Amino acid sequence: MDTPASVSTSLLSQPTKTRFYLTIFAATIGNALEWFDILIYGFFATTIAKTFFPASSPALSLLVTLGTFGISYLVRPIGALALGSYADRHGRKASMLVSIMMMMVGTLVIAVMPGYASIGVVAPIAVLVARLLQGFSAGGEFGSTTAFLVEQAPHRSGFMASFQFASQGLSYLLAAGFGAVLTSTLDTASMESWGWRVPFLFGILIGPIGLYLRKQMKEERTPDNSPIARTPVRTVLAQQKLRMLLSIGVLAVSTGTSYVILYIPTYAVKQLHMPATFGFTATVLTGAILMLVPPFVGLLSDRVGRIRLMAASGVIFTLSIYPVFDALIRHPNLGALMAMMAWIGLLKAVYFGALPALMADAFPKATRATGMAVSYNIGVTVFGGFAPLIVDSLIQLTGNKLSPALYPAFLGALSLAALWKCKTALRLR
Repeated sequence: MDTPASVSTSLLSQPTKTRFYLTIFAATIGNALEWFDILIYGFFATTIAKTFFPASSPALSLLVTLGTFGISYLVRPIGALALGSYADRHGRKASMLVSIMMMMVGTLVIAVMPGYASIGVVAPIAVLVARLLQGFSAGGEFGSTTAFLVEQAPHRSGFMASFQFASQGLSYLLAAGFGAVLTSTLDTASMESWGWRVPFLFGILIGPIGLYLRKQMKEERTPDNSPIARTPVRTVLAQQKLRMLLSIGVLAVSTGTSYVILYIPTYAVKQLHMPATFGFTATVLTGAILMLVPPFVGLLSDRVGRIRLMAASGVIFTLSIYPVFDALIRHPNLGALMAMMAWIGLLKAVYFGALPALMADAFPKATRATGMAVSYNIGVTVFGGFAPLIVDSLIQLTGNKLSPALYPAFLGALSLAALWKCKTALRLR
């Protein structure tokens, strides 16, 4: 456990609250940018499908687009191995700088790339390469940033780490806000020609701010803060497999639900025949909840334990998700959609507000960034990245509009089992 001296030279040790929150903001802005890019790609999947992946039918075009969205996640574990190991050997800050620079390049390519009608097959290939680059860079973001945050204030690790996921809430809020404004003010032609590019361009603008702030962060490599494992990847894979598997398990319901939320605007339009603004408006509410609630949950988890809060939320979520979707289908209106999204957002916020600190607790400091990065990105790839494609495919195969509820319910049961094992096998609380 760090002593006060071990963090005395960090930004957090400065006496002003301004520097305290600046440290948090600098650390989490990369995660916010990552999720902003993910969300706007998912939110505008239908438009992007027409622009870059035209096919014989709109349904097939959307499936190809969502498949490309999922394929980019296949490189995330590779990025986790590379950047997580780099963070454990050379420092959290070094890895965080590399990650945000790569994200910016990927976002720029998508924002300015001409469509299929202009340059043919080069367009979808370039978008796929950009998504792969974003996936690789995102692979190291969670582990490095969360490790950095919890090591700044070990006695408040739940509170500190919760901002990692609160930043995702901010991303939901911004991305859905763009969606609501653009779909309500632009006609279809304008949206397809240039409107969808606006949020990507916004992402490019905030990227340099994050890069600058991260360069200003101080991370003193004191003896206590130096890595012990010379080969963190080998150590995690050879000696910490149970810790990694359990971390993947507890993450499953959180990441799966994130991508179901991402799919909701498309679901509302395609399956419930609602105006596009309805889905985005409801997601703005979800984003606000996901941004504001996690820090309070993180603070509470430092006092009462992580697993107790997460288990309660997980049980309620697993039992209620199907009835909530059923109610929406029976009453497809904006009020029902917002109520459903608020309920899902609140339960998810309680669960994932304590999650990053629990994952940090699962690994020793010497391999923390690598262990969390690998676990997180395998979990996101397996259970999250292909979630929109899985859900959309289930609907098309079965014709059952309740299919989106079945997938997160399954993940909820899986995560609850992993939480129980974390308590009994790893003695986490």
